[in-house]
Amino acid sequence: MSIADALADAGAKPAGKRPYFFANPEVERVLAVTMAVVQELAVTRARLDTLERVLEAQGGLDRAQIERFEPGAEAAAERGLWLQEYLSRVLRIVQQEAEAATATGDVASEDVAVELRD
Repeated sequence: MSIADALADAGAKPAGKRPYFFANPEVERVLAVTMAVVQELAVTRARLDTLERVLEAQGGLDRAQIERFEPGAEAAAERGLWLQEYLSRVLRIVQQEAEAATATGDVASEDVAVELRD
């Protein structure tokens, strides 16, 4: 997968405009970025817990080995790609708002709800 493909996938959005829950768009943006970081941390903690449990069950590895580990070129490249994808996911709302500023024809879900209500 190329970096361009990875970034395109990370910034993908569902159909329609993003629903907003706060009157202040700056608050909404900070909340969206924070929740993206929270989600990523939760996934990372689950994977780390799995890794530790598997290693412990196999009688495997101590913390000093982990501290001394240095990734090779391939692992470093994979980590770099992951970091780019991660940052794209965390900052997705900023990207999507920039796209929405230039797009036409998207309908926000809250606009549909108001139209159905009225």
